[in-house]
Amino acid sequence: MGHGADLEPGTILAAYRQGLFPMPLRRPYSLNWWSPDPRGVIPLDGLRVSRSLRRSCDRYEVTVDGAFDAVIDACADPKRPHGWIDDKIRDAYRTLHGLGWAHSVEAWDSEGDLVGGLYGVAIGGLFAGESMFHRATDASKVALVGLVDRLRDGGATLLDVQWTTDHLISMGAVDIPRTLYLDLLATAIELPLPPAFGGS
Repeated sequence: MGHGADLEPGTILAAYRQGLFPMPLRRPYSLNWWSPDPRGVIPLDGLRVSRSLRRSCDRYEVTVDGAFDAVIDACADPKRPHGWIDDKIRDAYRTLHGLGWAHSVEAWDSEGDLVGGLYGVAIGGLFAGESMFHRATDASKVALVGLVDRLRDGGATLLDVQWTTDHLISMGAVDIPRTLYLDLLATAIELPLPPAFGGS
């Protein structure tokens, strides 16, 4: 873990390219840069989609970059347990979104309401997931399925989820050594960006 630096776009993107990501500590406040060992990833050919989740996929519409601000605001809701997304982080990723680096994936219900989503950073064939939320059953999982489909179809190779949780493990996330992650990262960032995230 490293400390300090800033949240300028160049700083954040350079960090991701080296396997680091920012996450502040609140008390006392400090900006920290993390490179977990082991690292949580979801193999793009290893996503687990249960029969009930597949039915849920039919209930929601999935979009990319349809409501970035609303997604990051929902992920930053201070009422969520273990919340870490503060105004500085939110502003930094909004700037990255405006520059075409940060992206959201949304799940919408039949009434046109945003009920789930996630956001992260795309660099070549890497998608570094940052946070996700849901307001309806399976909505965040459906957004994740939509993300994996678009990454796989676009030739991406690495979906970074930072740390594994029971929720992510149930969908196929695994822990890998940092050394392996860095090898996969070096290959991924040299690949073309998937079309869903602005690639050609």
